[in-house]
Amino acid sequence: MDLRDNNPQKKWKNRNLVASMEFAITGVITAFKEERNMRKHAISAILVTVAGAIFQITAIEWLFLLLAIFLVITFEIINSAIENVVDLASNYHFSMLAKNAKDMAAGAVLVISGYAVVTGLIIFVPKIIAMIFGQ
Repeated sequence: MDLRDNNPQKKWKNRNLVASMEFAITGVITAFKEERNMRKHAISAILVTVAGAIFQITAIEWLFLLLAIFLVITFEIINSAIENVVDLASNYHFSMLAKNAKDMAAGAVLVISGYAVVTGLIIFVPKIIAMIFGQ
C-alpha cells in the first residue's frame, strides 16, 4: 500500500480500542525482543524495584523511581522506532542526516538515563550510607 494513499479504509488502520491496544502491546513486546538495550533497561528496572522494596522507600521516592524507569523505557522504544524509520527511509545507505537523527535519538536516551542515575543516587545513597554506618 502506498503511504500517500488517502483511502480511509486501510487494512492496517486501527478499527477500535482493542486493535489499538494490540498494536501498542505488540510494539512493546517487539522492542523487548529485538533491542538488546531494552533488555538491559528491564533488568536495571527490576533491580532498582527490588532495591526500593528492600530499603522501603517512601511513596514520593517510588514516584520518582517509577518515573525514571518508565521514562528510560519509553525513550528507548522511541529511539528504536526512530532508528527503524531512518533505516527504512535511507534504504540502509549512509546519510549524514540519517546518522544525525539516530545519534540524537540515542542522545535523548542517554540524557534521560542520566536523570535516572541521578534519581537512583539521590534515593539510594543516603539509605546505603545509613545502613553501612548504622544510623
